[in-house]
Amino acid sequence: MSEFYAAKFLKQVCEVASGIDVSQVERMVDVLLSVRESGGRLFFLGVGGSAGSASHAVNDFRKICGFEAYTPSDNVSELTARTNDEGWESVFVQWLRGSRLRRGDAVFVFSVGGGNLEKKISVNIVEALKLAGETGASILGVVGRDGGYTARVADACIVIPPIDPETITPLVEAFHGVVWHMLVSHPRMKINETKWESVK
Repeated sequence: MSEFYAAKFLKQVCEVASGIDVSQVERMVDVLLSVRESGGRLFFLGVGGSAGSASHAVNDFRKICGFEAYTPSDNVSELTARTNDEGWESVFVQWLRGSRLRRGDAVFVFSVGGGNLEKKISVNIVEALKLAGETGASILGVVGRDGGYTARVADACIVIPPIDPETITPLVEAFHGVVWHMLVSHPRMKINETKWESVK
């Protein structure tokens, strides 16, 4: 049974990969290059597993691509203090205010649903993106399902195709990593060699 499930899952991985809109990938590269060339900063947002993706992406965008990049999930003390004192729904927008988010910066979201005010899902992401829109910061996202709020307001957004309603979350979260690694290894983005590619 496990072998059958593994084969089914890996088939879905291939279907998702072939369904990604590569024009949105190139559009995202254009936006990111504009941010880097203008001296803007890159702020990654994610909740749950996506917070881990945000932290990993900060490392790669800084080290491989030379961005000034941050995520609130890397400072658990501030994140939990803001949650305790101000509430979970405003935790990201307040952190971005504290970071002096401005035009020329970009907010990059990793999320399964992308935020939905009506259903009260990932409201903290929605509030953060409202601020990004008000300040003129660029908005990027890698999301699933219909993409929710993120996909509606983003300058570039990759929506992971929903192949199977039973595997939306694992596939979307897996492809967060696929997409950001595709971005940081993109010839137009990459400025520093990674270790194993440099070993002859």
